[in-house]
Amino acid sequence: MYEKFAEFLANKSRICIIQAENPDGDSLGSAIALDYILNSSENSLYCPVDIPKYLRYFPDWSRVTNDFDYKADAYIIVDTAASVLLSKLLDDTAIKNCLYQKPVFVLDHHETPDDLEFPHESIIATLPACAMLIFKIARTLQLNITQDAAEAIYSAISSDTLGLVSNSVDADTMRTMADLIDLGVSPAQLDERRREFMKKSPRILDYKADLIKRIDYSLDGELATVHIPFEDIQQYSDEYNPNVLILEEMRLVEGVVVAVAIKTYPDGKITGKVRTSEPIADQIAGYFGGGGHPFAAGFRSYDMSYDDVVSDLIKIIPNLLEQSAIKNSEES
Repeated sequence: MYEKFAEFLANKSRICIIQAENPDGDSLGSAIALDYILNSSENSLYCPVDIPKYLRYFPDWSRVTNDFDYKADAYIIVDTAASVLLSKLLDDTAIKNCLYQKPVFVLDHHETPDDLEFPHESIIATLPACAMLIFKIARTLQLNITQDAAEAIYSAISSDTLGLVSNSVDADTMRTMADLIDLGVSPAQLDERRREFMKKSPRILDYKADLIKRIDYSLDGELATVHIPFEDIQQYSDEYNPNVLILEEMRLVEGVVVAVAIKTYPDGKITGKVRTSEPIADQIAGYFGGGGHPFAAGFRSYDMSYDDVVSDLIKIIPNLLEQSAIKNSEES
């Protein structure tokens, strides 16, 4: 399966590695690690938006640019195969034409269907993180995994598994982390660096307190939602992503099964991040045209209000929880 990636890399000296427009620890770590592994000074790292400050504990994050490399021989997209998460690229005619005309390879670990219309090859494996897929490819193809690459992969997997405690973590994940430690990774040093960058200013802590007061509860407390309007995004997101700030706090409230942070924009766009304690997050996101993992997912929609989304959530969640309970009963 991985051999086709080796064939893709052949005779290409200048590759642009692309992240989606919602960069997270896994997409950033995957891009940086792949850049180290491919080891070409001609390569570039592209993201259509600025890397948020809370992710800048990754060394070399500043190599990621908003300037698309039209002269690249080929393009590798990491951590997504969903067109909705690449809309900024596809809305740009010049970039879109480039993706249609040059070789593109997609590396992803989500269960969301690949709906990219431009020609491309892909490897999509259900794994805890895209960075874990990159590690497996590199090991199989005997590509050199430097300590810098190993650190990026380790941090990416840690980020996407909430510190190795998500439901997607299994023995294979832990073996991968052990292999990365053998390559020179120091988990204590990486976490110390992350903690330093994750520190919050008093202003952000005050904002978090305000977000907590705004949480709405529905379905007898099983659904927790919070509205993050564009004004908040403008004021705070460069320093700290409001979703990251509040979602886990919401999910840990007693009785809450589904937590959703909803951002609204002036152009009618609305985005949602979903975290659940039952394996239905991907189905919730799928209802709104998104996708992700059973316990963590996201979506984007247009021409809906916060109240519209909450209303739909209230309609669909009881049935999804009932189906999940039936499935659990049948499996036990």
